[in-house]
Order: sequence, then C-alpha cells, then structure tokens
Amino acid sequence: MVSRMTEPAVLFVCLGNICRSPMAEGAFRAEAERAGLRVTCDSAGTADYHVGEPPDPRAVQTARAHGVEIGHLRGRQLVAEDFHRFSHVLVMDHANLANARAIVPADAPTRPILLLDLVKGREGAAVADPYYGGEENFEYTWDDVTRAARALVTALRQ
Repeated sequence: MVSRMTEPAVLFVCLGNICRSPMAEGAFRAEAERAGLRVTCDSAGTADYHVGEPPDPRAVQTARAHGVEIGHLRGRQLVAEDFHRFSHVLVMDHANLANARAIVPADAPTRPILLLDLVKGREGAAVADPYYGGEENFEYTWDDVTRAARALVTALRQ
C-alpha cells in the first residue's frame, strides 16, 4: 500500500481541490518536514470546478491557525498521467475514489486508495467534505488529514 521509495511522490485528491486535498497536502508537507523526510507532493480534484483557484478561505485559515500555509496552492484536475508521476494517490472519499479509478491507465504503477486507510481504526472511512458546513467542519477535516499525514510519514520512514 505504501512504497519505500527514497523520495516518495504523493498526490492528495478530493472533488474540487479547494478544501480537503490542499489541507491534506499542507498537513503532509509539514509532517514530512518535521520528520526530515524529502517528498514531492501535490493535490488535485476529480472535477474541474476550481482549476486555477486558491483553496477555500476557510481551509487557508484553518491550516494557517495550525502553522501551515496553503494559500499559494491552486486547484487543478486529476489526470491519467498522475498515476505515472506519483507513487501514492490518496483520495478523500468513496465517490472520488471511484472517479479516480475510472481514469487509471492500465499500465500505471500506482492505484488510488482512501487517505484514511492509512489511519489505524479509520480504514474505509471518508474525510468529510467541510465545504457546505461551518468553520468547525474545517477543524474536523484538519484533524483527519493531520492524523493521516502522520501515519503516512511513519509508513514512509519504515
């Protein structure tokens, strides 16, 4: 499930690439940096709703409150080539997992999995989409993506 590459390349995927996946990217970058782990990472959405746009201001505010800057990120759409470019494609929920699986090239070395499959006791669970809720929902999402980021860093260091 998690490879032992010297420099992993990790892609985080949600629907629009303005809430969950940029938060996951930011949390993972921060955890990897703290651990001294060299990584390449990015985020994408399965839909093209927000291509070129910055993350939702509530996502930026939540990440910033935890010492992580994601305001510079810009939305992009998941493409088939990503399954060749990234060693790990980590998806936020089941609908987007199905969307990602639908475009995986047959010869791609990487297959998408749910992000929370990395967190013991949360396997098969989705990271809830905070977009339509209040600011407290962004805190719940931050907690999920941070726990997953820590689990991923631990797995990559083993």
